[in-house]
Amino acid sequence: MKFKPVYIYGILLIAVIAVIIIATNQREKKISAIEEIANKEMPQDDVHKNLGKENPQGQVKVNEEVKKKMEELKAAVDANPNDTSKVREYADFLLAAHKPDESIPYYEMILKKDPKRKDIRFSLTFIYYNKGELDRAEEETKKILEIDKNDSMAKYNLGAIEATRGNDEKAREIWNKLIQENPKSETAELARNALTMLK
Repeated sequence: MKFKPVYIYGILLIAVIAVIIIATNQREKKISAIEEIANKEMPQDDVHKNLGKENPQGQVKVNEEVKKKMEELKAAVDANPNDTSKVREYADFLLAAHKPDESIPYYEMILKKDPKRKDIRFSLTFIYYNKGELDRAEEETKKILEIDKNDSMAKYNLGAIEATRGNDEKAREIWNKLIQENPKSETAELARNALTMLK
């Protein structure tokens, strides 16, 4: 069975929520703040092209703030690449600024020091999933399960990957098992919602 594009979008949205849930509250606030700055830059399509003309100086200021913050973080990482918290902050900033390909090497720097960082592997899963590199997203997810075989978010994400591939029955099997194992969890609720989008 084919997986309808509208459902792919729905599963993508759920997967994004799923990845966000595993992050700490502090990281969520940081990402939200970064995204708020980054998203002030409007796309140059027919809908938005005239909106930026109202206050071009404000737009320039936002771009300068983002650029300045990025340069500061890059300089801090270059000065001390062993500071994994600063490397993580820079990688998160790049990801929030819609530069996922640039963020990958920095996440990988952290994994070289500590391959058991589930949070970093979830970030990579998110990136690869959104890029459509489902094999790599699955590989990262399986590494998470090697670290923690009971991680329900990783199990949920395996289902999302299978559903996006069009493997509805496999996705259904993964999500139903997840619901049985943790019926009252947030991930079980995500899985129930996702199941309604399958054929």
